Amino acid sequence: MAKIPLKLDQIIDGGALRAELSGLAEKSTGSELRKSVMAVLKQRIAEGRKAAEIMLMADGGGTACAARLSHLMDEVIGALYQFAATHIYPAQNPSSAERMAIVAVGGYGRGTLAPGSDIDLLFLLPYKQTPWGEQIVEYALYMLWDMGLKVGHATRNIDECIRQARTDMTIRTAVLEARFVCGEEALYDELVERFDEEVVKDTGAEYSQAKLAERDLRHAKAGESRYLVEPNVKDGKGGLRDLHTLFWIGKYFYRVREADELVAKGVFTRKEYLQFRKAEDFLWAVRCHMHFLTGKPEERLHFDIQRDIAERLGYTSHPGLSAVERFMKHYFLTAKAVGDLTRIFCAALEEEQGKHVPGFNRFFMTFSRRRRKLAGTSDFIVDNHRINVADEGVFERDPVNLLRLFWFADKHGLEYHPEALKLLTRSLKLIDRDLRRDREANRLFMDILTSDRDPALNMRRMNEAGVLGKLIPDFNKIVAMMQFNMYHHYTVDEHLIRCIGVLSEIEHGDGEKLHPLSHSLMPSLKAWRPVLYTTILLHDIAKGRPEDHSTAGARIARRLCPHMGFDAKETEMIAWLVEHHLDMSMVAQTRDLNDRKTIQDFADMVQSVERLKLLLVLTVCDIRGVGPGVWNGWKGQLLRTLYYETEVLLTGGFSEASRSIRADEARQRLAQALAEQQWPQADIDNYLGLHYSAYLLAVDLDDQLRHADFIREAEKESRALATMVKPHTFEAVTEITVFAPDHPRLLSVIAGACSAAGANIVDAQIFTTTHGRALDTILISREFDFDADERRRAERIGKLIEDVLSGKSYLPEMIEKRAKPRRGTKAFRVVPRVEIGNTLSNRFSVVEVKGLDRPGLLSEVTETLSDLSLDIASAHITTFGEKVIDTFYVSDLTGQKIVNPDRLETIRKTLLKTLESGVTRPAKRKAKVAAE
Repeated sequence: MAKIPLKLDQIIDGGALRAELSGLAEKSTGSELRKSVMAVLKQRIAEGRKAAEIMLMADGGGTACAARLSHLMDEVIGALYQFAATHIYPAQNPSSAERMAIVAVGGYGRGTLAPGSDIDLLFLLPYKQTPWGEQIVEYALYMLWDMGLKVGHATRNIDECIRQARTDMTIRTAVLEARFVCGEEALYDELVERFDEEVVKDTGAEYSQAKLAERDLRHAKAGESRYLVEPNVKDGKGGLRDLHTLFWIGKYFYRVREADELVAKGVFTRKEYLQFRKAEDFLWAVRCHMHFLTGKPEERLHFDIQRDIAERLGYTSHPGLSAVERFMKHYFLTAKAVGDLTRIFCAALEEEQGKHVPGFNRFFMTFSRRRRKLAGTSDFIVDNHRINVADEGVFERDPVNLLRLFWFADKHGLEYHPEALKLLTRSLKLIDRDLRRDREANRLFMDILTSDRDPALNMRRMNEAGVLGKLIPDFNKIVAMMQFNMYHHYTVDEHLIRCIGVLSEIEHGDGEKLHPLSHSLMPSLKAWRPVLYTTILLHDIAKGRPEDHSTAGARIARRLCPHMGFDAKETEMIAWLVEHHLDMSMVAQTRDLNDRKTIQDFADMVQSVERLKLLLVLTVCDIRGVGPGVWNGWKGQLLRTLYYETEVLLTGGFSEASRSIRADEARQRLAQALAEQQWPQADIDNYLGLHYSAYLLAVDLDDQLRHADFIREAEKESRALATMVKPHTFEAVTEITVFAPDHPRLLSVIAGACSAAGANIVDAQIFTTTHGRALDTILISREFDFDADERRRAERIGKLIEDVLSGKSYLPEMIEKRAKPRRGTKAFRVVPRVEIGNTLSNRFSVVEVKGLDRPGLLSEVTETLSDLSLDIASAHITTFGEKVIDTFYVSDLTGQKIVNPDRLETIRKTLLKTLESGVTRPAKRKAKVAAE
């Protein structure tokens, strides 16, 4: 890695600055002088930062940029100190106590600063504080603060520094990184010498333990995975702080001043040290760009800045991968490299010190070096409850041992010794075509993948060590690959491994409450376990290619599976599942499951109950593995409904009775149930006459009875508008039923009121009665854990709907005032699409709109549909992060499908315009929509 020239003279001219400040002291005094000095210093800082940003854009050197900004502050602080000591508070006959050294500590002590970093200073004194020292410190600090800089500071003498460093690890690290800036250098030299002798000596093990424990705590706080798609560049796993931790421990334990000295100590090879430098340079470049771009110390790489950072770093788009996705892949590969370096470092550390130290995400056992043989092998041993290699030649002798390491670790429930992982990382070149085709290697791999212990743990270890990507080159292409959207929380490889973990959880019964159907199906799928686990590993393996990843993934599966030991039938099943892994989720969430054509079309695609079972379990694992908060009970309910309806059809139990016969039967069942509830016959006859067949066929009997009581009560009280709420705990949705005079824009108003209340609609059923009333059932995502809280929230939303319908509130104004766009959505571009199909339902035209989500979008789309004289029978709303897919089953005002090509084109263009620019509304009016 070529060293970038720093060109520090182009950042700031320290001599000229000192001379200029001295010149100001001759011209003015008092507050006037202070103002002038501050203006000059502010200007130099602004000019220096601008120059540093221009150089960063030109040469891309992250570490160089951080060093330039550190140099800028050195010169400013040095000039300020000299000015204060010479012109503001000159010491006439300075005593030995009236001496001071200003020392940089923390990140600034390393000689690196980001544009928004804190400046940590130690004002170092020989003895106790003097009035002169107090004045200098106060003057310098207030000047720096008034310039808008964030300054962390401490004023201590050398004895205090040593005493506090002994008891406080944070102070110990600060002194470890101390660097002289200005003042009395002899004081600084004395501190460093005494610190080395009185604090560092013989305490390397204690310090290493504390720092690695601190690192694990920080990871847990920032999010344990290094593959979160909005990573924290400073404190996240694989970030700058991890590299700094290695350097701190290296500096402390091996008593070195520079990172490259760790090569001579045998900790890193030259190649690994260059990897260290490269990772640090890249992370610094990203961090400096983030601070320059946002104008603040932003440490999390949020979606809304990722695209701009990628552009600033010079990334371009390639087929299948956008510039931002290429940048983020580089970021995650760098984070992975930091993990590799950490493992290698910990191995060397343990070897060297033999103490109780936290290491590779675990605490090392006490180092009494208890070694024993491992049953069934002479190549591996158990070393303090961890698997280790018997000697350095284990992998060279037999490359299949690269897999046996993981197989034995899984079989005996062992953690990995960092020495074994270090050797493994350095032996990856042994994985070649012969090993990939080796029958024994593939058998071991399948055992690890389908283990009944914790397959995700060992697959993640294989991935982190680089074995998985080497073994399956197609998998290597998706390692560290992120998808630039708000739906996926992890990189593709991490998502696949998490899905394996979910399947294992369901199989062990841990997911029984969450996934009762999948759990109950697992015993009948025992023969298909290898197929299911392999499908889950491969289902997203073709992401990032120009073609559809499901089709390409099926092709890869057909090529790989025979080598993995699968026969032709099993290979074809895996390929089919990979090709169709998104279909069940999409049908369940975006289609009307009460429409017989939906079930018929899905059954025609699936064709067998075996495929249906496997596809259901795959779909559950895929959604669960996306990230926290993505799976909910409502998605589970939709998948169960689709499964049960399709299973009936595939096993020949589907009723072929005509629609009118089924409606008559449903009417009779409702009449009987109402009679059992002591309804008078006249009321029953009157009520049955209110509903059309569509309602009786789509709504189950229990809900029909609730609706009957609700409508009867509302009519008894002569209420034009009424709402009823019911929380569904397991399904994680809350139902709001609205009974109101029918109106074309009714759903639009309801959707708008929900948007204003911050409620997310997931489904809507729209029914009209024979006497001109509407009975609309809306399902919104649940927000509270307790039913009582959720009921109160839903009742507030119901009241809001009534207020809007009765004209008490003006909807557009309310949406604007209350609905807040989600953070990050502005960063995304979703090409709006509208598709209208007449083959998906026998009775309705199906309108599907896709676009970027925003507050009030559903209200605008439904308003547009009503303006186009379309009746909405049902609506199905699905959100994938920032993207929304809304499906509407519609008919014209005569109840027929829309078939005229010109009219279909008009509908499509009008909806596209709404998606792109919203609905143009007239001036404010408080019309009573419901009464029109």
